Parts: sequence; structure tokens; C-alpha cells
Amino acid sequence: MTDVRAGIVAEPVNDVTAVLGEGPYWIPEDSCLLWVDIPAGLLHRTDMPSGHTVTAALGAVSAAFPAGDGSILYAGGNQVALFGPGPSGEWASRAIAQAPAREGLRFNDGSVDPAGRLWVGSMDIEEAQPRGELYRLDAGGVLAPVVSGSTVSNGLGWSPDGSRMYYADSPTRRVDVFDYDQAMGEASGRRVFADLSDAPGVPDGLTVDLDGYVWVAMWDGGALRRFAPSGELDAVVPVPVARPTSVAFGGNGMAELFVTTAIHGLTPAQREAQPLAGRLLRLIPGPVGLPSTTTRAIIPS
Repeated sequence: MTDVRAGIVAEPVNDVTAVLGEGPYWIPEDSCLLWVDIPAGLLHRTDMPSGHTVTAALGAVSAAFPAGDGSILYAGGNQVALFGPGPSGEWASRAIAQAPAREGLRFNDGSVDPAGRLWVGSMDIEEAQPRGELYRLDAGGVLAPVVSGSTVSNGLGWSPDGSRMYYADSPTRRVDVFDYDQAMGEASGRRVFADLSDAPGVPDGLTVDLDGYVWVAMWDGGALRRFAPSGELDAVVPVPVARPTSVAFGGNGMAELFVTTAIHGLTPAQREAQPLAGRLLRLIPGPVGLPSTTTRAIIPS
């Protein structure tokens, strides 16, 4: 097991400032990171190590992943869509799946399991009622609801052997764990993994490292928290912003940890005090990432 380094410094990758940065996802073969700005409806692709960023306006996007055919699979609003080159070579979007349209709900965070299945959750925009669902994309463009009664569906991740799925519904102030059947894509036996009710902030996005430890971004907590597979708190890594939103390993040897952040809801005084709020941050924590967290999404036929 690799210990977290002392004195970690988080540095900005580039000068792009997001209102609500989210969903970092590393593409190793292209040495780039996908991430989104939800209120602005923007998809960012940031090359590493240069930090050069190309942006596409998608209208509604909350999570995005590389697909096996070279396009980008993304969720936004109440639909899942593919963004890729058309017959003329220009990139365009086409919807491939749709959840029931319900007023006051939208898709939020998502992830891809080690076998390439897309999972995406919805949230109550007012963050008050447990009306959201966690869906799995199945064959025929079917979004199958697997977990009901979520208020703000957030971080998802899998253990190195694929036998556990981690999940955060932020207002519960905990991370839960399911037994996971990787062959069938089935989650069962939900239980509490880590209780964060006494920690500053609420759990947002998460990822799992090579040792099976779970990293959680703490919205309004100004820190990342690392938990052992037993659920025991292993380390707290402060970041220079109040609202880190999600985390993803990447870079050479999966040794860098990328953190998306937000200015959403901050007062002018808070923004002045946090000049890196909304920026994509990078740090080198010591532990390295899990290669299966960079799986390309498979579009089931």
C-alpha cells in the first residue's frame, strides 16, 4: 500500500475557469482529460502536460466519456447522447437513450464500469427531494433504473477486482458500497461504506486508486478524503478551494490526481479569497490510479 505524500500542493492545469467543473475522465492513449462545466453546457478536452484545452458547447452535459468508436458518450438533461464526426466530418450530437422527462430533475454524475457499461444518476435540481435514480445503459438504448430515491446522485467507482461499486448520494453525507457482479452489471447489498456526517462538507465525486482506496471530493469541505477498503479514513488532503467536485487519476503512470472545482454559489468575497476556484487542479499524491477507471464506454446494441 502506498502512503499519501506529505505537503501535497495542488496547482492549476490551465487558465480555464468553470462555473461548476465536474466529471474528470482520463484517456490514456491520447494523454488528455475530459471534463465538463455543467451550467455552461461545455465539454472540455485538456491535453497533458501542456494544459491546452479544446471546448465544445453541447447545451446540456453533466458527464462525458470516450466511446469505443472514437466518439464521446455523454449525459445531459434527461438523455444520453453521442458526440462524434458525421458524414461531412463535422462533429455533431445524436441522442441514443432517454430517461423519462420529469420537471425539476436532470442527470448529474456518471461513470463507466470496468466492462465499459455506462452508469449515470439523476438529481433533484432543488437538492431537496429523493426523486432521482441511478441508471445503467442497457441494450436497445434502455436506461434501466437500478437505485431509486436519490436526491443528488454523485460519485461512482469500482474496486480493483470489480467486485464492489461505491456510490455517493450527497445529502446523505455518506459513501455507500454495493456488491457488484461485473459479468452481469448488477449491484446488490447496499450498505454504508464511509459515514461523513461529522466531516466538513458533503461527498461529491470519487475515484478508486490501485490499492483499492477510495478518494472523495468534499464539496464545501475544501479537501479530498481517502478511505481504506475497510471504510476507515486514511488521509485528508486539503485543496485551495472550498468546492472541489470530483477527482480522477491520470498522467504518466496514473500518478497525477486531477481535481475539478466550482465557483457556483460563492460570494464575491469568497471568490476573491479563492482565486483557484473553478479551475482544473493537478497534484501528485503518492498513490497511483487504477487503469480500469479509464475504460472506454461500450454502446450496447
